[in-house]
Amino acid sequence: MKRIKILALIICCSVVSNLQAQEYWDKIKAKKSTLEIDKGFTTLSTKSFEIKLLKSSQTVASLSPVSDKTFDFTPGDRLAIRDKDGLYQLGDINLRIKAVDASWKSYSTAAKRAAVTALSVSGNTLAAADLSNTLPADIPVTIKRFYEEKEGNLVVRFEITNKSNAAVEIGALGVPMIFNNILEGKTLDETHLHNVFFDPYIGKDAGYLEVKRLSGHGPALLVLPEMNMPFEAYRPLLDDETPRSIVFEGFHEWMPVSKAYAEQEWKKAEQWNSPTSVLLQVGEVKNFSLKLVLVNQIENIQAGLIQNERPAAVGVPGYVLPLDVNGQLFLKYKKAVKSLKIEPEGALTITQKSKDKNGYFQYEVQGKKWGRARLTVTYEDGLEQTINYKVIKSETNTIADFGHFLTTAQWFDQKNDPFHRNPSVISYDYETKKQVSQDSRVWIAGLSDEGGAGGWLGAVMKQLIDPNREEIAKLEQFVDKTLWGGIQYNTADTLKYGVKKSVFYYEPALMPEGTYSKEVNYKTWAAWDKKGADDPGRSYNYPHVAAAHWTMYRLARYHDGLVTNHTWDWYLKNAYETSIAMTTLAPYYAQFGQMEGTVFLLILKDLKTEGYTEMAANLEAKMKARADHWRTLNYPFGSEMPWDSTGQEEVYMWSDYFGYTDKAKVTLDAILAYMPTMPHWAYNGNARRYWDFLYGGKLSRVERQIHHYGSALNAIPVLEQYKKTPDDFHLLKVGYGGLLGGISNITQDGFGPAAFHSYPETLQIDYLSGDYGSGFFGYAVNTAAFITNEKEYGWLAFGGNLKEKGDEIEVEITTAAKSKVFISPIKTGLTLDAGTFKKVTYNTKTGAVTITLNSKDNYTPNAYLRIDKDVKLSYEKVRGAYKIPLKNKPVQIKL
Repeated sequence: MKRIKILALIICCSVVSNLQAQEYWDKIKAKKSTLEIDKGFTTLSTKSFEIKLLKSSQTVASLSPVSDKTFDFTPGDRLAIRDKDGLYQLGDINLRIKAVDASWKSYSTAAKRAAVTALSVSGNTLAAADLSNTLPADIPVTIKRFYEEKEGNLVVRFEITNKSNAAVEIGALGVPMIFNNILEGKTLDETHLHNVFFDPYIGKDAGYLEVKRLSGHGPALLVLPEMNMPFEAYRPLLDDETPRSIVFEGFHEWMPVSKAYAEQEWKKAEQWNSPTSVLLQVGEVKNFSLKLVLVNQIENIQAGLIQNERPAAVGVPGYVLPLDVNGQLFLKYKKAVKSLKIEPEGALTITQKSKDKNGYFQYEVQGKKWGRARLTVTYEDGLEQTINYKVIKSETNTIADFGHFLTTAQWFDQKNDPFHRNPSVISYDYETKKQVSQDSRVWIAGLSDEGGAGGWLGAVMKQLIDPNREEIAKLEQFVDKTLWGGIQYNTADTLKYGVKKSVFYYEPALMPEGTYSKEVNYKTWAAWDKKGADDPGRSYNYPHVAAAHWTMYRLARYHDGLVTNHTWDWYLKNAYETSIAMTTLAPYYAQFGQMEGTVFLLILKDLKTEGYTEMAANLEAKMKARADHWRTLNYPFGSEMPWDSTGQEEVYMWSDYFGYTDKAKVTLDAILAYMPTMPHWAYNGNARRYWDFLYGGKLSRVERQIHHYGSALNAIPVLEQYKKTPDDFHLLKVGYGGLLGGISNITQDGFGPAAFHSYPETLQIDYLSGDYGSGFFGYAVNTAAFITNEKEYGWLAFGGNLKEKGDEIEVEITTAAKSKVFISPIKTGLTLDAGTFKKVTYNTKTGAVTITLNSKDNYTPNAYLRIDKDVKLSYEKVRGAYKIPLKNKPVQIKL
C-alpha cells in the first residue's frame, strides 16, 4: 500500500477532526511570532544530552541524546509554527497563587512572551534566567530558572522567592512536559522514527514520567523528581492551542502541588493523591527541580530508577487486585520503610513478609473493599511514595456479574422494533440506567461496529470462560433472530456472510413519523442512512461476528446441551465463511490488522483440528496474503486511523504464525513503547488510546483513556511472546497489567464501560458501554495463570495463590476461566477446552506436574486437556486433546 501522509488520510471516522485540526494549525500560523527565534540559540551539553535553548526565552528548542543527535525528544520540528503566545515549551512554568484570604490567581510564562534576563552562570549551571519579563507585574514572587548538569544528567530548577510584604500560598505549580507526540502530517514510518509517547507514574516523590519513541527503540527518557517536586497530579494543558485530535493527544504538566485546582475545577473528582499547597513567607526562597536521565532501553526503566536512587516497586499480579487473590508487593530503595498508610482505611491489608529479599522489602497485599485504594509508603528519609490499587471482586464473580448485567439490563427485546434489533444485547447508559436505542452515532444503537457490537460481543465471549445455560439460551435467540440475517447477510447472493456497518440508521423518509427522537442531533456525518448502514465494506465488523460463531462452536463442541439451536459444525462453518467474507467484501480495510483479529487464527487452528483441510488451506492462504503485505512495510500496523494501537494484536499473531519474526518483533517493540508497567492500576498495562471517547463514549473528548479495549487486546501478543521467552519478566508484568486492566472498570453490579476518564476533573468511568466488548474478547481468549520463579523475587503466581511446600509449588487457580496455566521454568502450557483447573502443583526437584480438575457439572461431563509438550497420558485423545471423564469430586492427574 502506498504510504499516506497522516493529515491526508481521509476516512469516515476522522475526516471532521482532521479538517478542524488543519484549520487550527492555520490559525496558529497566522498569529504573531513572539519567541524571537531569529535571535538564535544557545547549545548546551551534558554527558547524556545535547540541548538547544532559545536565546530570547531560554526555553528548550531541542533535547537530543548524545548517542543520536538527529533525534529530538521535543517538538522542535514545529518550533517555527509553535512560537506564539500561549503555546507551551519545555522550560515553562504555571502557577496559581494567593495571599491569605484572597482568591487564586493564575500565572504562566507562556501566556505573553518577552525576552527573559539571562543570569551569569558558574560551576554545574549551564544556563540561567530571571523570568520576570514574561510574567505579569502583579505576581507576588520572582522566578528564576536554572539548567544544571548533575552526574551527566540535566536538572531543570525553578527558584521561587516571595517578594511581597505578606505570606503567599502556592496552590498550583505545574511544569509543562512538552515532548514530541504531535503526529499530524507524518507517515507511520516518520512517526515511529521521530515521535514519542509519554506515560506518568503519579506516585508523589517516587513518581516519574517515561518518554519513549514510538518504535520502542533507542534510549528512553525519564523525568524524575529532584527537589520539592513530588508527582502529585498530571494536568492536561487544554489552553495550549496546538489542536488536539486523533493525531495529537495533547500536552500535560507535572504538578507537585494542586490544591487550587482540586478546590475548583477538580472538586467533583477523587484525585490520585491528596492535593497540597506550599506556603511562602515574606522573603522565603524555595526551589523546585526535575532531573532528566536516559535509560538505554524500555525494559531497563526499573533498573534506571534504582540506579538514580529512586524507589522501585513491583506488584504481583499487578495493581488490579481481585478480592480472593493474595497479592505481593516488592519495594526497593536505599532507605527502609518507615510507615504504611492505606486510604480508604481498611481497603487493603498489607503485611511485611521479608525485610530484605535481594534488596527488596516484600509484603503481602490483600484487597478488602471494592474500589480504588491508595497505599502511601513513607521511607526513613521522609520520601513518600503512593501506589494506587483497584480492588475488584474475584475474577469469577466479576465475570458472572458482567454476564448477568448484559443479559438482563442490556437485554433488548422491544416488540416490533422497526430496525429489527430484537432480541439482542444493546448499548447501555449507566448514568441514566437506560438502554441506548438511539444515538447520533448510529452504530452505538445499531449493534455493529465496535461501539454497537460491544454489548453482544461481550455477552458471547463471557460464555467462553464462564458458560451459563440461561444466558446462552438468550444468545441463541440473538443468533437466530438478529445476528444471522440481520447484522449479517444470510441470503444466497454475493453479500452472504457480509456484515453491516449498523442495523440502525437515520433515514426518516423510510420510517414512520416519530421514529426518531427530536432530542438527538442527526445532522452529522455519523448518522448513516440505510445504504451507508447496510454497507458490508468495513472489515472491522467481521471479527465480532466471527468471534460469536467461533465461541458458540466451542460451546457446542466441548459441552453437552449448552447450545441446542444449531450443531457445532454450523457455527464453525459460519465462523470460517465470515472470515473469508471479510477478505472479499471488505478488502480495503482488511489490509490492516483487525482488533480481535486473533480470532481468525483460532478459527484456523480449529478447522485443522476438525480435519477441514480445504477450508483451513483457503483461510490460511487468505491470511498469508495479508501477512505478506505487512512484511513489505517497515511498520506494518496501520489502520483506518492515522496512528492506532489495535492492529498490532493481529499483525503480531499472524507474523509469528508464518515465521516472520522480524515483523513480529517490530510490532511487539511498538506495543511496549505505548504499554507501560508502573505502580498504578490505571497506567500499568494501559495501551495508549485517546480518541475513542469521540466514537464510543458518552463524555466525548480527546483524552488518554484508562484501560480502553486496547489494553486487553495488546496483552495477547505480549503474553504470547512471554510464553516463548519466559526469562523476560517485563513482558509478564506488562501483559498481565493489560489483561486485568481489561476487567478493572467493570462496576460492582456488572456494567462494562467504554473506559475510565483520566482527566483529573473526572477520574471515573465513562457512562456508555460503547466498545468495551472488544477488550473483553482479549481478556476471554487470553486469561491464564502463570507460574514463574524470578531470581529477584522468588516463586510467583499471576492468576493464582501460591504456596511453597518443600520441593513443591502449589497454585490454586483464581482466574474466572480456570482453563489455562503456563509453567515458566519448564516452558509448558496446559489448556482445557472444557473443564476447569482447581490447582496445579509443580515439583521443583523432579519437574513433575500434578493437576487437580474441578468436578463435573450438568453440561461438562468430560474435560479436554491439551499439553504443549509431548506427554503421554492413559486417556483417549480426541482432536488432539486428552478426554478426561470428570467425577462428582475433584480429579487429580499426574503428568
